[in-house]
Amino acid sequence: MADDDNPLAFRDFRYFWIARACITLAQNCMVVVIGWQVYDVARQTMEPKQAALWLGLIGLVQFAPLFVLTLVTGWVADRVDRRLIVRLCVGAQLLCATALAAFSWSGNISFSPLFAVAAVLGVARAFYAPAQNAIGPNLVPKEALPRAIASNSIATRMGAILGPGVGGTLYAGAAHFPYAFSVCLFGCALICMFMIRPIPATNMDRSRKPWRQMIEGFHYVRQNGLVLGAISLDLFAVLLGGATALLPIFARDVLHIGPSGLGYLRAAPPVGALLTAAWFSFQPMRNHIGVKMLIAVGVYGAATAVFGLSRWVPLSLASLAVLGAADMFSMYVRQSLIQISTPNDMRGRVGAISSMFVSASNELGEAESGFLAAAVGPTAAVVIGGVGAIAIAALWSRLFPMLRTAKNFDLL
Repeated sequence: MADDDNPLAFRDFRYFWIARACITLAQNCMVVVIGWQVYDVARQTMEPKQAALWLGLIGLVQFAPLFVLTLVTGWVADRVDRRLIVRLCVGAQLLCATALAAFSWSGNISFSPLFAVAAVLGVARAFYAPAQNAIGPNLVPKEALPRAIASNSIATRMGAILGPGVGGTLYAGAAHFPYAFSVCLFGCALICMFMIRPIPATNMDRSRKPWRQMIEGFHYVRQNGLVLGAISLDLFAVLLGGATALLPIFARDVLHIGPSGLGYLRAAPPVGALLTAAWFSFQPMRNHIGVKMLIAVGVYGAATAVFGLSRWVPLSLASLAVLGAADMFSMYVRQSLIQISTPNDMRGRVGAISSMFVSASNELGEAESGFLAAAVGPTAAVVIGGVGAIAIAALWSRLFPMLRTAKNFDLL
């Protein structure tokens, strides 16, 4: 008999886990190269501050589809077979990787294909995230869900750790190698998604008008103060404290470690996050979840500021690892709150809102970091963002007192 507390004991979850790991590995392998190529193309004719603006723009291009399509993607995830949505989105990303491999192989890489593919990737991710996050709870019993969330985080962080390093190393060999590798990974993920058996259909009332169903997710989040506080805390903290978009600048012009060094910088936060997720997969967080999350956000901000000031590569890597570990605390609490408390027929819509918040903190945060770096320089931009994240943690402890008083997930 399967161990009801071990998510990997369930066949469909194993395929889901492998697919998620492959997708994340491919995405991170591509994103590090796209960022490097955008900055490299910009630096051919621009000074560092001007080139930083283009890093901000590439983040904005990826965020815009998610922001515009949030209501639609959540509704689709609750109305259509979620496995089909994920399969189509993985297929779209496979085609994007193929296109970039062809452009890079021909030596005809420029802003046009990079930004066009970034826009398509943004659309694919907009539909992928809520459907993919909503599938997991259908593959394991409720008692295994906290460990499943941590196990999914391990798959995600493994891909995030290996992807940048592999991408940077392959790019050093040939510009099209990382994209070709991503094509293979997306193909493997697609096969695994086809291996997952049918999942329970949602009980959405199909007689109601679609636009009314679309906004129900917003009403649910607005009325649940704990969920709203958790996801908005992550949004504003990472929005201000995100230094990821500026890593190409630090790799090239501050630390002088090149594209392979950029891969190590991109991999450092997931290393810290992976260790934290591994701990949670064996010892799920049970007590004082709110206070721990607020403290973790403060640590996240402090580590960001240290990275901005560092000129010693080992310290920079250590700061990024601590930053990633702290961020995992917030993600773990947020995902547990959403997936445990949200009814199955609303998980797509609520998940879409959560994905919009996460993407806003990442892609929109990249745009904010790029614009701020263009104005005051990369070091000042990162330090200001880190201090801002600490301030957000202090402010949210007052605006959302339920975060301070939240003890455990049993209240759900």
